[in-house]
Amino acid sequence: MNKGKRAGASGSGEQACEQLQAAPIDLDHLHRQTMGDNALGREVLAMFVAQSLSVRDQLAGAELRQRTLLAHGLKGAARGVGAFAIAECADAIERNPGEAGHLERLDSLVEDVRAFVAAADL
Repeated sequence: MNKGKRAGASGSGEQACEQLQAAPIDLDHLHRQTMGDNALGREVLAMFVAQSLSVRDQLAGAELRQRTLLAHGLKGAARGVGAFAIAECADAIERNPGEAGHLERLDSLVEDVRAFVAAADL
């Protein structure tokens, strides 16, 4: 199984949103969450990709309160699958929903996860 590593979570939301990690998904974390069931891991990641794409698309046109709620939901889902950079960026959006740079960063992170999952041999 490919192993992704989590970036450090120190600093402000803006800094956390900008931090990079070796892989978009911490596969060790996902493996623990799914109790080693690779089929379940693939299914969970597919659902996460669909959710993250949907949230990303909704965020751009959402009012600030709705952005906060969308980001909060995405943050929890991202932490669950080991997409810690997305979780940190979603946390930054939740705390400062009007910051356009966070939305741009999230877009990039979501695309990284989508490509990673499509190419991953889980």
